[in-house]
Amino acid sequence: MAMAFALEFEKPLQELERQIDELKRLQQEGGIDVAAELGTLESKLGAKRVEIYEGLTPMQRVMVARHPRRPYTLDYLSSIFTDFIELHGDRLFRDDPAIVGGWARLGGKTVMVIGHQKGRDTKDNLKRNFGMPHPEGYRKALRLMHLAARFDVPVITLIDTDGAYPGLGAEERGQSAALATNILEMSVLPTPIIAAVIGTGGSGGALAIGVADRVLMFENSVYSVISPEGCAAILWKDASQRDRAAEALKLTADDLLRLGLVDEIIPEPVGGAHFDPETAGESLRAALLKHVASLRKVKGERLIKRRHDKFAAMGAYTEG
Repeated sequence: MAMAFALEFEKPLQELERQIDELKRLQQEGGIDVAAELGTLESKLGAKRVEIYEGLTPMQRVMVARHPRRPYTLDYLSSIFTDFIELHGDRLFRDDPAIVGGWARLGGKTVMVIGHQKGRDTKDNLKRNFGMPHPEGYRKALRLMHLAARFDVPVITLIDTDGAYPGLGAEERGQSAALATNILEMSVLPTPIIAAVIGTGGSGGALAIGVADRVLMFENSVYSVISPEGCAAILWKDASQRDRAAEALKLTADDLLRLGLVDEIIPEPVGGAHFDPETAGESLRAALLKHVASLRKVKGERLIKRRHDKFAAMGAYTEG
């Protein structure tokens, strides 16, 4: 089926897919043997997809990370986890649908899964606030982390937000304090934490569930203090300079692995996670199982010290 939604750089694939669909229709409706022509076009399509995705620029990877058909937290919860029981509310104000979380099983073992959740359509995006949590969302996440620690259960967080919601109500309810508290509390949580950036990891909204023993990133996800458009608007007063900003921000998985800010890149199928969600999910599942098994061998104070040392080693500084 032709691509229902194509990014600008994916447009060359659309005509090939249209031709393939037309040949399949002729084959089904007219009984015409087009196997040879179909095979040639499908091979050409596959090669073109590889060519495009092997040469993505940083800004193009941002576009893939934002793809509206990319799998979200609830998609992975239904495909690679089992027995998910969603838990709601921060016990202070209300439930925030922009963050979902609860008990689940991974490979038969109990884990606590927490992640950002965006919407698929306008109605759902309004409900989920476009994946930008309010402070009660982060307080809910922290409540679930403490619950996991009480039962010595690993915490898995799935990061996919453009940032914490910056609106008036969020600020009135202590958005900055909620983010800071999560960062502090996660640094000393006495149970394993694994964070995976599955789409866009933006600013403190991402970091507030991203202080982990292992930080993973999908191949076409991005992780940055600001969006390329926001960065361009601040530095050059021109949001159209987003390609230049994306290059300077070093926000791709390859850049961040090289800088030592993430621990592993999870491969995606050619064409991105949205092209083959099942394969992407299996890659995530395998990575999570590996790191959960490794971290379960490390206990208490040693786990916390290693986490502290990991983040303290990032960057460079001098003392005057």
